[in-house]
Order: sequence, then C-alpha cells, then structure tokens
Amino acid sequence: MRRLSRNVVLTTVLSWLGLVLAGPAVAGAASPDQAPAAKALLERAVARYQNDGDKAFAAFSRQGEFIDGERYVFVVDTKGVMLASGGPSVALIGRDVSQVLEPDLQKAFKDVLQTPESKGIQQAEYRWNNWADGKVERKRVYFQRVGERILAVGYYVPRASAEQARVLLDKASDALKRDESATLAAINNLSGGFIQDDLYVFVVNLDDNRYVAHGTNLRLVNTDFNKVKDPQGKPVGAPILALARKQDEGQYEYHWRNPVTGKVENKHAYIRKVGHYLVAVGYYSQ
Repeated sequence: MRRLSRNVVLTTVLSWLGLVLAGPAVAGAASPDQAPAAKALLERAVARYQNDGDKAFAAFSRQGEFIDGERYVFVVDTKGVMLASGGPSVALIGRDVSQVLEPDLQKAFKDVLQTPESKGIQQAEYRWNNWADGKVERKRVYFQRVGERILAVGYYVPRASAEQARVLLDKASDALKRDESATLAAINNLSGGFIQDDLYVFVVNLDDNRYVAHGTNLRLVNTDFNKVKDPQGKPVGAPILALARKQDEGQYEYHWRNPVTGKVENKHAYIRKVGHYLVAVGYYSQ
C-alpha cells in the first residue's frame, strides 16, 4: 500500500480544522446556485446512507451520482477516521486524520466530530485550497451526523462580502499610514497579504492620478487612472477621482471583471484618501 505523505494528511485535516474553527456560517455573498445544490447533494447522501448504511461509502467514493462538479460527499466517523470521499481526500480513507493535529487543537476537532445527530444539517465556513485554480478561497460546508458518521458536502464561495472589503480597506489604509513604500510593494505582490478571494487593493497617487499599486494587474501601475473605463466604455476613474475631491471616503458602483469568476459583474468600491493617495477595495455582486 502506498505510504501517504504527512503533507497530504495535513491538507485534509486542515479542511476539517477550518470547519472546527469557523463555527456557524458567517454572512457573506454566496453563489445563488451552489448552496442549494450542495445541500441537496448532502440530503441525497444522507438518504442513501440511512437506507444502505456503510455500503453507501462505495458510491460516495467513485465517479457518479454523488459527485457534482467541484462538489462531492466525504465522510468521517466520530473518531476522526476518513471513511469515504469523492474528492482528493479519497487517498486518506481508513486513516485517522485527527492524530496529526497539535494537542491544543485536538479537543476542538473532536467537538465537531461529536455534534449531536439531533441538530440535523449544520453549516460552517473555512478557507481552503481550490485544486481547480490553486487559490486559497472561502469554502462553505453542509454537514450532518448520522449515527457514528458525519457526512459533508462543501463548495467554494466566489464572492467576498461587503464587510470583508471594508476590513481589507482598513488594513491597507492603516499599513499605508505606517510605511508607504513597504505597503505599496506588498499590494503589488501576490503574496503580500492584500488579496483575499476576489478582493484586492489598488492605490492611486492623487498628485498625478496614476496607479502606484494594484493587487491583480501590475500592467496598470504608472498608468493614468483618470482614463480608466469599464468594459462597456463607461468612465470609471474620472468619477471616482471626482468623488475623492469632494470627500475623504465614499463608495462608487461600476462594472468590472471579477478575477475569480472571470465574469464582468457589478463592483461596489469603497474608497478612502490616505495622505495624497486614493486607496480602494471593491466587492462583487451579480
């Protein structure tokens, strides 16, 4: 039998650990299609398990009715052993994934595994690597305990919330006040800590209206923000700059390409003046 690396084990455990630490699902912009589809898949899996018992694991772990795009069923028992999976964690079937946790996290992990069956379907949210695009993104999970088994189905949430955008704006603004050059460099770095899901920061120098930092498109740096238009040719930069001249903080709505979904969507930008810079973070909605 092929020996599994510790990294593979940790990857799967962290998925469950995110569920442990997240608790009930938080408010956010969920896909209108993913949530009901994931819940429906879990309900079908629970019904199959209630009818077939552990014999259902074979169906859960192969291509077929219990895999729907990126959504799949996975099952652990109340001791932390992976019993079935239609996704990458299939390699861990039969392994006690709880044992690689640090001691201070094992109790929290076990608390989730001991969720009372009477609670029915529960929700949680965590951050997880999306193997389809290699990005760490928010993932929401539905799970239900049936006897000594916990069945779950998760899906990625492609849109961050308005509150998350405000938090990222605060983070960028505070950092810029402390250290301009380091913060601008970090915003221009994909690993700089200023990109979260489909949220990113961009900064414009108000002295010359040029971008000095952009979280996803470095080609825009040093270009004239005043000339920026949306995909339909409607001005975006000019009205935002006009708003910034009137007030230190505000909002502006326009159409822009979502870097996660790849679609042109409504974007709601929060803007703030920090010294001679305009700092902005926007969230998307369909």
